[in-house]
Amino acid sequence: MRAGISPAWKSFPFNSKNRLNEGSRVLPLNPACYSCRTPSADQLLNIRLEREHKMKKSILAVLLALTFGFTAVGAFAQKDPMVGGAAMYPSKNIIQNAVNSKDHTTLVAAVKAAGLVGTLEGPGPFTVFAPTNEAFAALPAGTVDTLLKPENKATLTKILTYHVVAGKLTTQKLKKMIKQGNGKAELKTVEGGALTVTMQDGKFTLTDEKGGTATITIPNVIQSNGVIQVVDAVLMPS
Repeated sequence: MRAGISPAWKSFPFNSKNRLNEGSRVLPLNPACYSCRTPSADQLLNIRLEREHKMKKSILAVLLALTFGFTAVGAFAQKDPMVGGAAMYPSKNIIQNAVNSKDHTTLVAAVKAAGLVGTLEGPGPFTVFAPTNEAFAALPAGTVDTLLKPENKATLTKILTYHVVAGKLTTQKLKKMIKQGNGKAELKTVEGGALTVTMQDGKFTLTDEKGGTATITIPNVIQSNGVIQVVDAVLMPS
C-alpha cells in the first residue's frame, strides 16, 4: 500500500501523480499539494467551455432585453402615433382625436359645416381617409371656401362621406383584400360611390371615380370607433 493512503482507499484507481481517476476526469486527493492542484487538460477544457457557455448566455440575455425593449417602444409608437403634432389616443373617437391635429384643421371645419360631427362620434366602426390641410390647399383656388358655405352643404357632405367607409380597415386588411382581388380592392363608401385601392412597394394608393389618386401617408391611426388613414389628396366622387 502506498504511503499516506489509508486501507479504505486501496481499491480506488490512482494515477502516477497521487490523483484519483474518476472516469476521464482526474481529481487531486490532497488540496494542499501544489502539484496535485494543477488542473489537467480536461479540467482546463471544461473550465473554458463553462466560461464560454456563461458568456453566450449573458450575450443572449442582453440581446433579448434589447429586442423586447425595441418591441415595447414600437408598440407604444403604434398605440399612440403622432398626427399633426398631437398624440392620437385609441381610447378617443375620430372627432376627439382629429380636432387636436394641426394638419387637419380644414377637415375638421368641413366636418362641422356638413353636420357630420355626431355621426363620426358614433360607435361606428368607421374608416376615415383623412386629407391633410395641404391636400385641401391643392384644390383649385376658392374651392374650400365655396364648399364651406351653407348653400353648398349637400355637396360638401357628398365629398366628405366619400372619404368614409363602414368598418375598421387597417392596412393589413386592405392588403388582404387587394390580394383577394388580384391586385386591387374596391371599397364602397358611405356616400355610395366606390374607391379603388392598390398597393405598390408597400404604399397604398386610392383612386377615386374621377381618376384622381391619394396615397396613405400615415396608416392605422386607431380610434375607439374605427381607424384613420391619413391621405395626401382629396378624393372626388363622380
